[in-house]
Amino acid sequence: MTSQLGGVPVLILKEGTGRTRGKDAVGANIMAARVVAEAVRTALGPRGLDKMMVDSLGDVSITNDGATILDKMDVQHPAAKMMVQVAKTQDQEVGDGTTTAVVLAGELLRKAEELLDKQIHPSILVSGYKRLEKKCDELLEQVSIKIDSEDVETMKKAVMTSLNSKSVSGVKEYFGELSVKAIKTIVEEKDGRLEADIDKVSIIKKQGKGLDETELVDGIILDKEVVHPGMPKLVKNAKVALISGNVEIEKTEFDAEIRISSPDQMKAFMDEERHLIQEMVDKIINTGATVVIVQKGIDDIAQHAMAKAGILAVRRVKKSDIEKMEKATGATIVSSINDLGPENIGTANHVEEVKIGEDKLVFVRECPHAKAVSILIRGGAQHIIDEAERSIHDALSVARDILEDGYAVAGGGASFIELSQKLMSYAEGIKGKEQLAMMAFAEALEVIPKTLAENAGLDPIDILAELRAKHEEGGKTYGIDVLSAKVRDMAEIGVLEPLRIVKQAVKSATEAAVMILRIDDIIAAKHGEAGAPPGGRPPIHGPPGIY
Repeated sequence: MTSQLGGVPVLILKEGTGRTRGKDAVGANIMAARVVAEAVRTALGPRGLDKMMVDSLGDVSITNDGATILDKMDVQHPAAKMMVQVAKTQDQEVGDGTTTAVVLAGELLRKAEELLDKQIHPSILVSGYKRLEKKCDELLEQVSIKIDSEDVETMKKAVMTSLNSKSVSGVKEYFGELSVKAIKTIVEEKDGRLEADIDKVSIIKKQGKGLDETELVDGIILDKEVVHPGMPKLVKNAKVALISGNVEIEKTEFDAEIRISSPDQMKAFMDEERHLIQEMVDKIINTGATVVIVQKGIDDIAQHAMAKAGILAVRRVKKSDIEKMEKATGATIVSSINDLGPENIGTANHVEEVKIGEDKLVFVRECPHAKAVSILIRGGAQHIIDEAERSIHDALSVARDILEDGYAVAGGGASFIELSQKLMSYAEGIKGKEQLAMMAFAEALEVIPKTLAENAGLDPIDILAELRAKHEEGGKTYGIDVLSAKVRDMAEIGVLEPLRIVKQAVKSATEAAVMILRIDDIIAAKHGEAGAPPGGRPPIHGPPGIY
């Protein structure tokens, strides 16, 4: 970047710094963002295809989850990274709809690019987009469908809609039932609102058997084994103690030296250590505990003493698992055995060590008042169970969103077509160039049903024409049933998605498009200083030759 002063160039930035301004900057950013959107577009919907992602170490992931695809793409272009953030935000906030958000953002930018070529200023586009994004919230609430928190069947249909587009769709009914049951178990009422924290659902993956043998446990599965072979492997009507500290003699925090001059002194020292450890075990026994879960270590002597007392013990358990055990069993975590009393003990009807493949797990089942549960995923290959885990996360998120909000909208692109029609009518009443931006926004929303049709091998022009006609006649829940290749009433056939997911997808996509449209200058440090290549043109790791 240079300036002229009396004919002499004045250097402002370091030599080698690249600068792209005006239309070139906007065009480069839009192209990078659209390439990312195109990369995930074919993964949208029940007929969407999977992507195989191979990292630098050769590890393979096969998925059609938008957030996972973009996370593993190693995107470098700054504008493309914004699209990755759209997917991450969507995933963190609502748990599903990541591909929808990215595809919509890409289409909003494509429509904006057409208007920029017609000399419409970016500020007008930004203003029109923001105005309609707020209008979308209001319109979505008008077309939403109320779902009662006890209506398990309708919740299950919404979850199955999400699972339809996953590779586990063959077991969508079973996974849907597991997910809804898990969320219904952990839900709690706070200040008059229902809340379900997905972190209370522990997911364990073990290769072997099939997806249909995935299991929901009304308690916790610990990926650990019983510490001593002499301990019982099964305890019924268990009394559970949770200890976050050690069951061993505390070591001094400073260097200490003990001088022993005779064997008797050595024996006395060891006897005292055994005596102290036995006192610890006696305290546990006196509380009535028959199962002890410890976050840190258990001394060998303590293990032997507990085994003699018929106590089942597990050590080195993760902090998160101990906290879930507290929710599941009703026990209270104590940091020291000295604080342990009968009032801190929880209950579980069935605690058992089970061997699965080459691993041993401890199942804590049938907790009377469980507010934490576990799902054990089984599958024939690692890629399958990894994708099953992602699918179950999405299914749990959908069930949570509907339970907490109590509203859904029709799937199959129905809500997007309805929004598009309503926003078109609204934009007709606006004067000036902003109307063009609004029309572009409304048209961009049609990309979702259009993509669903394309991915199902249908003619998108015919499908969109039929959808528009149905919605003009008042059929606001009509969308594409890609399984039967027809336009049908989505509410009638139970294809639903949470209102929260669609709202967030529109919001995230609009904010990303607006942010990219507002950039008119790219200043990139030379290669070796900030990671940009010569010329200041940051690459996107995507299809060869696209920058």
